[in-house]
Amino acid sequence: MSFTLVLGGARSGKSAFAQAAAEAKAAEAGGRLVMIATAQAFDTEMADRIARHRQDRGPAWTTLEAPLDLIANLDGLSADDVVVVDCLTLWLSNLMLAEFDVAAAGGDLVAAAERFQGTLWLVSNEVGFGIVPDNVLARCFRDEAGRLHQTLARSAGAVTLIVAGLALRMK
Repeated sequence: MSFTLVLGGARSGKSAFAQAAAEAKAAEAGGRLVMIATAQAFDTEMADRIARHRQDRGPAWTTLEAPLDLIANLDGLSADDVVVVDCLTLWLSNLMLAEFDVAAAGGDLVAAAERFQGTLWLVSNEVGFGIVPDNVLARCFRDEAGRLHQTLARSAGAVTLIVAGLALRMK
């Protein structure tokens, strides 16, 4: 099956786009709506943000928390599931901080997305439009995110860029 990669900047509307597409697909074809969330609540503001996102999605969505174990969560879903993973850049940050092999994890994600039989949107922040970061960790993150996006875009059935709430189909 193919998957859709949704890229955009912070607060661009990419999550809302993916969720609306998933809700439309589930209404049309049936299936369980699943959000695989990668955020971790390291502080009160993030805990509040996570709670607000859950509340905004409402009871129609099943939420799975996968700050590191994204592939296992995706592999555990059924062909009837309609899935949004939000977001890959948080997942990448989690992997980098836990000192995982991010290139291998990215390859594993592509393989998992390609074998998934349900409907899948992968949401990620496009961080390559900004200035060159001033520190090694930030430059490494930007580079790893760019490589991950390129790898996913090659395999994706569709790639959509969201800017100011507007969708531009890239592929």
